[in-house]
Amino acid sequence: MSGAWRTMILLGAILIVLGIVFFLFERAGISPGRLPGDLFFTRKNLTIFLPVTSMIVFSIVLTVVLNILFRWMK
Repeated sequence: MSGAWRTMILLGAILIVLGIVFFLFERAGISPGRLPGDLFFTRKNLTIFLPVTSMIVFSIVLTVVLNILFRWMK
């Protein structure tokens, strides 16, 4: 239980940072999930959406956050 408070504080800080990032994205007119580089194909009866850029950004952010989390919890 000694590390539980650290985890709760870190998760709260992460949520605050994510909220600020989403706010700034919206303010800049960029919708997460509709970044430049995301592929969107529409045909007569078929729609394909491949969020390539969004997944790369998500992967980088998640890697950084988890590295910070695991180093801080040591």
